[in-house]
Amino acid sequence: MNDDLSRTGAAPVPVLRLGDVLLVTLQGDLHDGTAEQLQQDIVEAIARSRVTGVVIDISGVEIVDSFLGRVLAEIAANARLLAAQTVVSGMRPAVAITLVELGLTLPGLRTALSTEAALQLLAGAGASVPIGPHREPR
Repeated sequence: MNDDLSRTGAAPVPVLRLGDVLLVTLQGDLHDGTAEQLQQDIVEAIARSRVTGVVIDISGVEIVDSFLGRVLAEIAANARLLAAQTVVSGMRPAVAITLVELGLTLPGLRTALSTEAALQLLAGAGASVPIGPHREPR
């Protein structure tokens, strides 16, 4: 059996690199062990690759509990200590309402309506992000 599956009880969440940004897409419910492993994977990827931004797309997440909210805030805090900014994209209205009701402010996290908007936000902050087709200068 795969070590990642036996350790967390679920498949690991892929952490992809796009230029100077890590892209993480969450789908469905995230079990506590998977969320903790994701946090560790992101911190290690930031340190290893020296990226300047992290985008966490939560458009596929329907429910955020206090644990996942805390994990997202800790990812942002860890990323900030490693000189990277974190943007959460694709938050559903119900998720935003739940976070407010839980009293979670998520310090250090910026938000964007879409992954594209998150990448543009980071590009404006100095991250090298490949956006759209590459065109050679004339």
